[in-house]
Amino acid sequence: MKLTTAQALFRWLLAQRSETLDGAEVPLFPGVFAIFGHGNVLGLGTALEEHRGTVLHDASTGKSVSALPVWRGHTEQGMALAAVGLAKATHRRQVGVATSSIGPGALNMVTAAGVAHANRLPVLLLPGDTFTSRAPDPVLQQIEPFGDATATVNDAFRAVSRYFDRITRPEQLISTLPQVTRVLTDPADCGPVVLALPQDVQAETYDFPDALFAPVTHRPPRPRPDRRSVTEAAGVLRASHRPLLVLGGGVRYSGAARRALDFAGRHGIPVVETTAGRTLVPHDHPLHAGPLGVTGSSSANVLAAAADVVLAVGTRLQDFTTASWTVFSPDVRLVSLNAARFDAVKHGALSVTGDADAGLTDLAAQLESWRVDPAWTSRASAERASWDAYIDTLRSSAAEVPSYAQVVGVVNDLSAADDYVMTASGGLPGELIGGWRGSGSVSMDVEYGFSCMGYELSGAWGAAIAWPGLVTTLLGDGSYLMLNSELFSAAFAGHPFVAVVCDNDGYAVIARLQEGQGGKPFNNFYADCTTSHASPPRVDFARHAESLGCLVFEASTVDSLRAAYANARKAAVAERRPAVVVVKTQPSAWTEAGAWWEVGVPEHLAGRDEYERVKPGQVRYLKS
Repeated sequence: MKLTTAQALFRWLLAQRSETLDGAEVPLFPGVFAIFGHGNVLGLGTALEEHRGTVLHDASTGKSVSALPVWRGHTEQGMALAAVGLAKATHRRQVGVATSSIGPGALNMVTAAGVAHANRLPVLLLPGDTFTSRAPDPVLQQIEPFGDATATVNDAFRAVSRYFDRITRPEQLISTLPQVTRVLTDPADCGPVVLALPQDVQAETYDFPDALFAPVTHRPPRPRPDRRSVTEAAGVLRASHRPLLVLGGGVRYSGAARRALDFAGRHGIPVVETTAGRTLVPHDHPLHAGPLGVTGSSSANVLAAAADVVLAVGTRLQDFTTASWTVFSPDVRLVSLNAARFDAVKHGALSVTGDADAGLTDLAAQLESWRVDPAWTSRASAERASWDAYIDTLRSSAAEVPSYAQVVGVVNDLSAADDYVMTASGGLPGELIGGWRGSGSVSMDVEYGFSCMGYELSGAWGAAIAWPGLVTTLLGDGSYLMLNSELFSAAFAGHPFVAVVCDNDGYAVIARLQEGQGGKPFNNFYADCTTSHASPPRVDFARHAESLGCLVFEASTVDSLRAAYANARKAAVAERRPAVVVVKTQPSAWTEAGAWWEVGVPEHLAGRDEYERVKPGQVRYLKS
């Protein structure tokens, strides 16, 4: 089959299928986000246009849909982040694709690759590249490294790629494409794949074998852990008196939430969640102690400090989850069940490498009827009741200006069972993680692996494409200003979601960190920034969002926020575009989980005293 490199690549994408957690078959690559430039418009762009009229029958809706829709982005970073958000919303069972021109267009996607890499999410990035012939060198946007003639800006992707290849001959696709799907669908190696595509090679032809384009359905493997490691882990649990079960994102991607709760219930083990595992457990479940860590809850942190054994499932235990490794007792024994051995062996854990669902099944079989002392089991609901009372107090505040906790409460109260809620950087992750009360059905995406400002709006666009219910994203004014162009992309394409923009006049959470450690207010709130104006300008977020094609609702109190958010939900769905709710919020009211986070504190600042007090208790390595 004589095809250009670009034609072959997209014909292959169309042949790849995926199996969802409920057994349905869907396209592995449901669409492409694209901004065309001189490095991709003729090769990749022409090949994509050829599929413009190709349709598939969607069995779930009974409608015909585009086989490979192309959505135009308005920043390369934003559209690539949308592809990441799509992957998260499909629980890694579908993969967004993003293509850019060479040079700055390609480099703009590096941040999105970092987000995908840190969060173990699949995305396929197709940046254009310079000519392999080098005949017209130096071409527009070519950087020409002085010491390496083979390097281009796309080599910047190597540090944030799970798999990187530069296609210099068309036939190289035959060997690299199986590796592409291996990485994108593997539970252990999952992450971003980058295929750098020189623009002359995109247009070159080759007689590709027909078999390359035969339909393939990818079913992520469920590797069972080694029996000896399961036996050893079961022995550690049987000897424990106060075990704690920590559920991470791997439990979500495995579809193992029910298995985990059955396991906890059978043995009476309290359960806590990480950031990526949030909403896996119904809030009112009797074994639910809450979210763990700095942005979690005091209830989960109290149990973590008292636990003698921690069974961590599907989590890499990053610093916000572990309070920089001060949330656990130094004498705790850690058992880590993870599909990635890279994560399972961290911190001296007894590693059990395998799928979360399969691993918990095997572990339960060895524990048989063993149960924990009921006094320890009952502490989960008792501690969580104290945390709930604290959140109730925050939500019922009579302050004139709403707090983040009250904003989260309004969204929580008005959300439907099939909703999807998300945020990323700044102060809102702590509010959403710690304050949300889920039913076990609403899904949550808090991008706190890379904490990327701007993901909130771009990721919401991608999630809205994939998620069947309504997506709501919460963000601060700083994140809105950082990256808002994909609001127009979503409005133009007709993908509805609700964005709640909390305006507290600056980078409030960083000001909190700065001043809380004894630093002077500087360059975070606008009042402390350099300006030549006596009355500096302020952004009118409502008018700005409206100019990008969004529906806009404004609020200034909790009651008006409730009405605005309810109306925004209806309007977004009815008019098929984003609805933006703008609300002024308090700049210094926070939900406090009572955990420590290590940051570099200079010796002359007041916060250094606490640093010196807490740092010696930091767990550096656990003996399993």
